[in-house]
This record gives sequence, C-alpha cells and structure tokens, in this order.
Amino acid sequence: MNQEPFTASDSYEPSGPVTPTGRTALVVFAHHRPDSLTAAVAARAAARLEEAGYRVDLLDLHAEGFDPRNSEADEPDYGNRDKVYSDEVHAHIRRVHAAELIVPVFPVWWYGLPALLKGWIDRVWNYGLAYGRSKSPMAGKRMLWLALAGLTDGEQNADLVFGLLDGPLRRGISEYCGIFDVHTAALFDSEAQDLSGAARERHYRELFAEADAVVDKLLAG
Repeated sequence: MNQEPFTASDSYEPSGPVTPTGRTALVVFAHHRPDSLTAAVAARAAARLEEAGYRVDLLDLHAEGFDPRNSEADEPDYGNRDKVYSDEVHAHIRRVHAAELIVPVFPVWWYGLPALLKGWIDRVWNYGLAYGRSKSPMAGKRMLWLALAGLTDGEQNADLVFGLLDGPLRRGISEYCGIFDVHTAALFDSEAQDLSGAARERHYRELFAEADAVVDKLLAG
C-alpha cells in the first residue's frame, strides 16, 4: 500500500490573513515519507485549520523520531495512576492536552493503524494521562480520524475500513478516553488504481477536495 510521491505544489496554502483564536489543533502525521499522499493531506488539513484561526501543532511522528516500541518505563501501572512515564511520553501528552482539536492523518495498512501511530497511542495515551481518572483529561476535546485507504470504497473489504474507524478508533480510543465529539473519514483509492495522466490528476484533486470538506465539516461542528 505504498503511495505515489507528491510535490510541494500539492500542499494547501491559506488564501487570506489568519486571525489566531488562541485554540490549538494537533495534526498527527503518521507516515515515513514526506512526499506521500498522507503527508500532502496532513499539510492541507493543517493549513486549513490555520486559516480558520487555530494555532496548529503539526506532529510528524517519523521526522521527530518517535519510537513506537513500548518499554517497562511506559507500561501502565493500574495500581498507580500517577506513575511517571518516560520523558518522551510526557512531552507528547503535553501536546495532546494543549490541543482542542486532534487530527491523526494516516494510511490504513492491513485494515489497521500503521505501527508508528499505533505505538504513539499505546505509549502516549496512557493510564492516568488519557484515561483512568474520574474526570477525563481529554474531556471537551474534538477529534477527526482521517484515513487513507488503498482500496476503493466499492471493494468487498471496504467495510473493514469503516469498521476500523467506527470501532477501535471512535469507540475504542476516543470515546474510551472521554472524547465524544468524534469525526471519522476515509479517502479511498489512495493509490489511484488503473488511472494515469489527466484521470489520475483529477482523481487526486477530488481526494484533496474530499479532505478539505471533511475538515470544513469538523470546523462547522
């Protein structure tokens, strides 16, 4: 499910002046290639949120060297909700806590999250930090899970993508951690199967328009 490279011209740029609102949006980009479609969509989402007045914290997990592997230091201790985890985990959860909006942008691999993003959830959204307290530290936040899937929405297994978004992500992570204003969206056929030339370019313009509409819906909500 590798994606074709994209150039800087594919990114979204604000069309007018930005008036900061004091609110922060955390856009989490989970792909190892800066020239991927995932990167282009994350950049567009970040720019669109910026245009709406948000201070955007763009977290590029690969570029920042985040280690998705867990360790004893970051293993939850259910007898101690105030456990001090690794410095890396606390640095990342501070960025999560500072955000009003959280927007993970990621490719769907094997009908699940890429290891980089899964490890970030496993380590950072930890006991006592994201869940396990009488008043959730995540309460009042809003989320958009924005997935890119290689298959088309008409293929037999497309339901597994929708199941991922609604099950493990919306209910199993967001709502479990006290975030109930949750949006989910999938951009299908990220590999532009059997398309070339102008048809391929048109397909990607349509995907970008879909991504923009999803972010606009989040902002309108």
